[in-house]
Amino acid sequence: MEGMNRSELKLRKPLILIMAVSCGLTVANLYYMQPLLADVAETFHVSLASIGIVAMLPQIGYGLGHILILPIGDIRERRKLIVIMLVCTSVSLLCLFFAVNIVMLAIAASALGFACIIPQLIITYASKLASPEQRGQLIGTMLSGLLTGILLSRTFSGILGEYFGWRAVYIVAAVTMVVLMLILRKSLPVSEPAPDIRYTQLLKSMAGLLRTEPVLRISTLMGFVMFAAFIGFWTTLIFLLESPHFNMGPQEAGLFGLLGVAGALSAPIVGKLADKRGSRFVISVSIFLVLISYVVMFIFGFRIWGLILGVILLDLGHQSCNVCNQARVQSLNPEARSRLNAVYIAGSFLGSALGSFFGPFSFAYFGWYGVCIFGIATQIAAFAIHKFGKL
Repeated sequence: MEGMNRSELKLRKPLILIMAVSCGLTVANLYYMQPLLADVAETFHVSLASIGIVAMLPQIGYGLGHILILPIGDIRERRKLIVIMLVCTSVSLLCLFFAVNIVMLAIAASALGFACIIPQLIITYASKLASPEQRGQLIGTMLSGLLTGILLSRTFSGILGEYFGWRAVYIVAAVTMVVLMLILRKSLPVSEPAPDIRYTQLLKSMAGLLRTEPVLRISTLMGFVMFAAFIGFWTTLIFLLESPHFNMGPQEAGLFGLLGVAGALSAPIVGKLADKRGSRFVISVSIFLVLISYVVMFIFGFRIWGLILGVILLDLGHQSCNVCNQARVQSLNPEARSRLNAVYIAGSFLGSALGSFFGPFSFAYFGWYGVCIFGIATQIAAFAIHKFGKL
């Protein structure tokens, strides 16, 4: 025990597992609606394009939450902040459950995104406790839990929504958040805040970080286009599966989430590879995988095996890029990890908002081929940023 440092005492395996699972359970709230979009649109009698806007709002709220709330983690005790945001998340989920019209649904969805920043609060805290040589692998483990939550959220909501209706998903999620709040309040160690920075100074410093840290700028742009490609697919999958080509429903759309778990579970391995080979190499491979996934789905997307292969490649490529981006961002400035992560995640989830809007929009006006062209275009942009962006 004497040879163990403070970080090792706090980051034992059970705690790492609790933190990773918490990342997955909390981020899942943002994605429950995706397999249910057609049912929600039918409930409120709105078009696919309109429900696409509602699907975009949690991503915008998530981005704003990271800009306005996540930086507070650099100056306030993190465990208390996580508990407060879990309470806000639970209330937002209840509002979604009780929504009586599309306006109330849209407001609740925005509030949910704004409150649901818990995964990044956990990731920045874990990164602070980790040693530099283990940071990539640890972030990979946290992101493995996060992406597993994103992927299984669709399976969970698709199956539950199929048998009990879409509202049941949100009442179950609200109860889950209350239970998680009690577990984290008991399990997480108390952090040591830096009390001498004012909130306004904190926000202003984020613009300064973008100006002075080229790695942060490039990583944020990469996150923007990669998340747009990722979410653009998942928000439109249900429309393709419900078309005459497949005649499937929310349950089948949710089950597709299981295909991406392999990519999610590979995150610690990707983090370890990035620690050894460097992030630029892994990101190059990631762009290639996502590009090929959309090419495969453009050519073979109306065959079930083509969709399956596309999903596996897309999730693996997206996850690999995200692990590398967050690892290199978290290595920049130990005293500003929450703010660095806030900038990166805000940019990434603005990309998610773009994908949430343009996915359904492309499908509504150009069909499945339009969705695939949108995905290919994002990877051309990603290649240009990665190749010509100055670090």
